[in-house]
Amino acid sequence: MTEKQTTLAKPVSVEGQGLHTGTKGVMTIKPAPANFGIKFQRIDLEDRPIIEAHIDNVVSTDRGTCIGKGDARVYTIEHVMAALRGMEVDNALIELSMEETPIKDGSSKPFVEAIETAGIVEQDAIREYIEIDEEITMEIPEKKIKIEIRPSKRFSLAVVIDFESRVLGEQSAFMDNIKDFKTKIAPCRTFVFLHELEFLLKNNLIKGGDLNNAIVFVNRKMPQDEMDYLADLFHKPRVQVNGNGILNNLELYFDNEPARHKLLDMVGDLYLLGKPLKGHVTAYRPGHHANTNFAKLILEKVNVKAI
Repeated sequence: MTEKQTTLAKPVSVEGQGLHTGTKGVMTIKPAPANFGIKFQRIDLEDRPIIEAHIDNVVSTDRGTCIGKGDARVYTIEHVMAALRGMEVDNALIELSMEETPIKDGSSKPFVEAIETAGIVEQDAIREYIEIDEEITMEIPEKKIKIEIRPSKRFSLAVVIDFESRVLGEQSAFMDNIKDFKTKIAPCRTFVFLHELEFLLKNNLIKGGDLNNAIVFVNRKMPQDEMDYLADLFHKPRVQVNGNGILNNLELYFDNEPARHKLLDMVGDLYLLGKPLKGHVTAYRPGHHANTNFAKLILEKVNVKAI
């Protein structure tokens, strides 16, 4: 049975702050015609450049996926891209009044809710898929990364993470059908280790971070002066470590929420293929750099014309 392409019924806006740049602004997801794909537009820049959300336009994967064309950049697009794929939206123009998508709570849930508010409509065009007819494998041995895809009649994804840490060791997550994304994957938030926070801050990253948009794992004992420093840094009255090694006393939505978030990231990164994918993906220790390189490999193997 053929499927029709979809877009939003009306525009919908999400306000917020970028995680790494700290800039505040508005992101508006707008309807787009059939075969338009997903594109971002920087309306804050003089020439209002449009950047296709395509793997060929990825310019950085440092702590997030960034696309660019010329001097224009859009940072941290993976959570929005995952929401669009998870809600099976084929065509949309995303206007941004800043250089980074809003981080919100660090998940795809706010964008899924925005898309639901706008509504989704079918279009008079057939949805086209990238279909896999033979197994494709990519390995990065020095980082213990392995990603493969096998032929399948639908898109499914299995992810295993292992940070070789007492508080976050091996975890797995599985999505059997894209229709499970909304409830089982979209709410899962990004995460970081405590020892990474200071490094990120010193390197001019996470300017928009606070303790409400990331799960912070603590894998060492913290002196009180460090706890007080973090509390001041994130404008919190106090900071504590709970029993499962999480800094800010967040309740996990799922025991394997970190693995589910890595799966969420991969859904978003693989949507940069330009079309939805059919195949069963298995990923061991994925990340944005590996995800986007794997997407490029898929395009090479299936000979899909790039944008």
